[in-house]
Amino acid sequence: MKFVTRDYVDKVEILAMNRPERRNALGLDILKDLLESVDRAANDKDVNVILLAGNGPGFSAGADLKDFSAGDIHDTFDLNRRLGAFVRSLALVRKPVVCAVDGFALGGGFMLAASCDVVVTAPGTRWHLPEVSLGWLPGFGLDTLAARVGPFAARSLSWSPTAIDGVEAHRLGLADILSLPTETAREAALHYAKSLAAMPAHAVLTTKQFFSTSVTARAEVMDDLANRYFAQDILHETARASMQRFLPKKTADAQVVCRE
Repeated sequence: MKFVTRDYVDKVEILAMNRPERRNALGLDILKDLLESVDRAANDKDVNVILLAGNGPGFSAGADLKDFSAGDIHDTFDLNRRLGAFVRSLALVRKPVVCAVDGFALGGGFMLAASCDVVVTAPGTRWHLPEVSLGWLPGFGLDTLAARVGPFAARSLSWSPTAIDGVEAHRLGLADILSLPTETAREAALHYAKSLAAMPAHAVLTTKQFFSTSVTARAEVMDDLANRYFAQDILHETARASMQRFLPKKTADAQVVCRE
């Protein structure tokens, strides 16, 4: 099964996460395909812009908590670290990465979208970081989020018990473009991406590189700090109880037996 589908239109490579039955949850399998697909598009001379989207009901429901919950603390920390590294790498890709967010962008999916160069959202899209309500700090992307919306708004979004819609995401600066009610975010994003792809590629690249410097200056260090806090948080009983809810029942029962 392909976890990322590819399409090509007018120098735009459309990469769509293709795990709709799991709401495009970000696990090791889809991460591998994303890394390979972005790298291929970045090195394709016929591609000027990369468009990232999600097939199915929404963009991404975030990190795959089944993968997070199934391993020990070291495995969980490592998966979080790898997801963070991929999200940060988008700022270093030598082509613009435009993101189309329909349906929902939650948790790690929220951070993945926010880390793209241009974010297009539909008005009714649901944006939320539910991690704090589950018992842990988001383990990556917070510094980039703060670069987009400012530190106070980033903190508010991080511990908010409720989601915001695409209209509010656009108002805050989380999203750059708000699609019309009559079109999907993917349609609006493709229209924008095609216009961007028609511009002189070398000038678009230098523009991205100039501004990416300020966005990425602290990102790796701050992600490492956030991931350490995350690893500390998930040892708490509240977080462990939340993790248990995402395990397959047989696995959860086996863990209970082992502890007994």
